[in-house]
Amino acid sequence: MENKQVLLVDGMALLFRGFFATAFRGNFMKTSSGMPTNGIYQFLRYFLDAVDKFQPTHVICCWDMGSKTFRTDLYEGYKQNRAEPPEELVPQFDLIKEVIDAFDIPNIGINNFEADDCIGTLASMYAAENEVTILTGDQDILQLVQENVSVAIMRKGQGNYEVFNSENFYEKMSIYPKQVIDLKGLMGDASDNYPGVKGIGEKTALKLIREYETIDSLLENMDELPKGIRNKINLNMDMMHLSRTLAEIKCDVPVSCELTSARWQFDKTKVEDKFNELEFKNLSKLL
Repeated sequence: MENKQVLLVDGMALLFRGFFATAFRGNFMKTSSGMPTNGIYQFLRYFLDAVDKFQPTHVICCWDMGSKTFRTDLYEGYKQNRAEPPEELVPQFDLIKEVIDAFDIPNIGINNFEADDCIGTLASMYAAENEVTILTGDQDILQLVQENVSVAIMRKGQGNYEVFNSENFYEKMSIYPKQVIDLKGLMGDASDNYPGVKGIGEKTALKLIREYETIDSLLENMDELPKGIRNKINLNMDMMHLSRTLAEIKCDVPVSCELTSARWQFDKTKVEDKFNELEFKNLSKLL
């Protein structure tokens, strides 16, 4: 039986990363008709490098479907600290999906959930019989590491990945993957704009999770905690529980994708036609 190697791509993470990596001087690649393409161009360089590195047999790309999700319903402030995407990036959101279509790769997304939830659900489905690698720049996804599921975090510089798997995770992080959720419940997440327990930072949160393993266990042993920490938790109890809910990637959302539709094999002419349409002169050599 074929040993399937599935690459799940966090599409929005790559697109934003590609856009800002190439737009920092305000120089935007544009087609002769004025369509900005710099984010797509750099996305493809990242993507094709990762395919070369991880050698998948199957590839799926997951996307956010808008800023409104069940998390914004739970907490109005969720991600409210983020600026609107630059106007040059907006038209590239739909265009990149056309490029992914040209590779015959499934584009997966579902309203009311984030790409992370689609990735978590698909990874859980596939891990029983396949090896899964998740490509992202987002540390939150580390909670998905398990047997047969690795996370490749993109580091600075193209082709530079830090891979977390079930064998090396504890050695790297000193906690286990699922404990990332409780860690975020305590310390919050500034980039997603939820506070956790005010006054408890990463250092203290890590110490507490290493000692008590879970928030539930921590609450059962509150009398052992220093008075200052106990007071902070009591004052922020509701937000701690809410932050843990916001941090947890859902692995049971109503999404599916048959692997037969995701095999990594593409029509080179079809892809090159798309590259020519976008006036990408030197990307074909990476195919």
